[in-house]
Amino acid sequence: MAEPALKKKLEDEIRVLEYELNHELPRELKKAVAHGDLSENAEYSAAKERQDFVQARLAQLKKRLSSLSLVNFNNIPRDSAAFGSTVVVYDVDKGTEIEYKIVSSEEADVAKGMISTSSPIGRSLIGKKVGDTINVQTPGGKKELEVLKLWTIHDETD
Repeated sequence: MAEPALKKKLEDEIRVLEYELNHELPRELKKAVAHGDLSENAEYSAAKERQDFVQARLAQLKKRLSSLSLVNFNNIPRDSAAFGSTVVVYDVDKGTEIEYKIVSSEEADVAKGMISTSSPIGRSLIGKKVGDTINVQTPGGKKELEVLKLWTIHDETD
């Protein structure tokens, strides 16, 4: 997912949650309060819990959107792995090729080969070039990977 698409996804989720926080939850809370005793009111407790969750998620999304706007795409290297790169590696132990896309933590989906910049493999690939070999400790054990192919975010947007 390119940076503008990620920004839009975050902005859309923020918009939905803000609507829920400012319109739907106040209605639910008002309806629950009308039922009387708040100490034994499951509807009120559930609405308050949801309100707390939505507020925390909104803060997290706004922080992420803010930090994403600070990413200077001109500082991302054109010849080595970084955020937005697609990297094909050779797993020496398994004798197989694996393709990874280095993405933000919100986009990470290991099953689809989308790994976070903060994951063990993602961190170890940052700055590597075709021909480099890395040894990385993963939750599944130690891996030796050789970088076979590399496309940076610039190759995908040029």
